[in-house]
Amino acid sequence: MTTLASVFDKARAEKRAALVGYLPAGFPSKDGGVAAATAMVEAGCDVIEIGLPYSDPLMDGPTIQDAVHRSLLNGTRIADVMRTVEGVAATGAATLVMTYWNPIDRYGVERFARELAAAGGAGTITPDLTPEESGPWREASAAAGIDTVFLVAPSSTEERIRAVAECCTGFVYAASLMGVTGARETVSSAAESLVKRTRAHTDLPVCVGLGVGTGAQAAEVAGYADGVIVGSAFIRRILDAPDEAAGLLAVRELGAEMARGVRA
Repeated sequence: MTTLASVFDKARAEKRAALVGYLPAGFPSKDGGVAAATAMVEAGCDVIEIGLPYSDPLMDGPTIQDAVHRSLLNGTRIADVMRTVEGVAATGAATLVMTYWNPIDRYGVERFARELAAAGGAGTITPDLTPEESGPWREASAAAGIDTVFLVAPSSTEERIRAVAECCTGFVYAASLMGVTGARETVSSAAESLVKRTRAHTDLPVCVGLGVGTGAQAAEVAGYADGVIVGSAFIRRILDAPDEAAGLLAVRELGAEMARGVRA
């Protein structure tokens, strides 16, 4: 298993930000999801977030909702998510699961953590799990040797940022704006300020997500953050492709563009 700590150490040594890519498991198909994530790694992604499809994706915009809906129609279950993690982790990229809390809670906290670690997963991102309710999950994750990543937002108070950062291992996820996921014309001006505010409360890397869709935007965010998170832009390339083969080419092209951006 490649750890998040080793990824950020390597990026820091190369004087660049890490590139984090997101893709739901089971999209565009169960095998196609592994192939697409592998193409993202080969193009330059250091970390891959594998989304666990969920029927009520509260913070996801229309692009990710579309992909998740297709994944659910493909019959994707937690076992398929674990198999996807295993396949992507084999590339050498640090591999996370991005999931809402309810699927973990229903599956079994200790069971989910153990199975994710056994698949080679490096940790999880749980956007709707609050610090106050995270104790059992953090304990299970620590026992399994996986990281826990939580989110801060531009609206977060200093007290909330401190509380969230104290629950994080691996890195802190800084949501660049208030709202749902999706590539945008510009990255929110609140992102840089949020990174600075978060660094006042932790020595962990701080990664910025939501709204990054081009290499130029990746370069902009890489100028002040430790990592750049890209999701909807990769998914849109697959959705717009006429078939899975074309989707792989499109994902590889975008990954290379983003990789150049974080190195700029």
